[in-house]
Amino acid sequence: MAGTWSLVPAAALVRRKSWDFAALSFGPTALLSRKIERTPQRLPVCRWKTNLSFLNRRDLPNLAYKKLKGKTPGVIFIPGYLSNMNGTKAMAIEEFCKSLGHACIRFDLSGCGNSEGKFEDCTVGKWRKDILSIIDDIAEGPQILVGSSMGAWLMLHAAIARPKKVAALIGIATAADSIVTKFNQLSVEAKKDIEVKGTWKVPTKYSDDGFYIFQYSFIKEANLHCLLNGPIPVTCPIRLLHGMKDEVIPWQTSMQIADQVISSDIDVILRKNGDHRMKEKEDIKLLVYTIDDLIDKLTTSN
Repeated sequence: MAGTWSLVPAAALVRRKSWDFAALSFGPTALLSRKIERTPQRLPVCRWKTNLSFLNRRDLPNLAYKKLKGKTPGVIFIPGYLSNMNGTKAMAIEEFCKSLGHACIRFDLSGCGNSEGKFEDCTVGKWRKDILSIIDDIAEGPQILVGSSMGAWLMLHAAIARPKKVAALIGIATAADSIVTKFNQLSVEAKKDIEVKGTWKVPTKYSDDGFYIFQYSFIKEANLHCLLNGPIPVTCPIRLLHGMKDEVIPWQTSMQIADQVISSDIDVILRKNGDHRMKEKEDIKLLVYTIDDLIDKLTTSN
């Protein structure tokens, strides 16, 4: 085991305080019945609507993003495969950060959403460069990265590459090495067939077509970014949230990450009825409580 970690029940994260913010419905009844012990410091700028902006990059696709100014640590949301910055989790995080007066950035990976680039040309390595560009050129001060599925795989890479700026991580159904692991579980004949055809059609209920199509070149390139074959050199606090009914990425993957990361501050938090997307009301509650816990931890330790 590379680091000490604990398995935390989701109920343990219910805070002894409540927040006065637009997404108040995310808070549990017991929580809201208590008096406010910490009133969020609202910054005037946080009441403004975030506008769509673009990060211009030489020789790389321009990235679409929305930035909410505020206190540090800021929060950056990294969407999953074929997802974008306008999903349920991304919007809930921004609303929560707004309530506390903390900075927040949500963005589209290249080839997705409003960002430039062709999706079929994208790779894990190119998306890794996207999040590093956001951290280097848009974010100010220490950041909490929140990654969903493949976005959480990228999150781990960003923490390795920018240890001084990444203050903490929250992975949601972290899909570290996922596509490579699934490919390696195929028979030799099936792998050869995919190599010859150049594509791999993977069934999924999250696509209108009923499947995702992965380029063989994408799978081979992804192999260069695998993390689960040794210790993962991340030392910041990490929280891994996973639904036990996730049929895409097994929750045991989060356990494996916890075993191999070298951080001594890591919790695995399982939701018995949570699925892969973890965007139901109770899932969102857990997510914003986890963000709040880490903000408290980081601000009180400084």
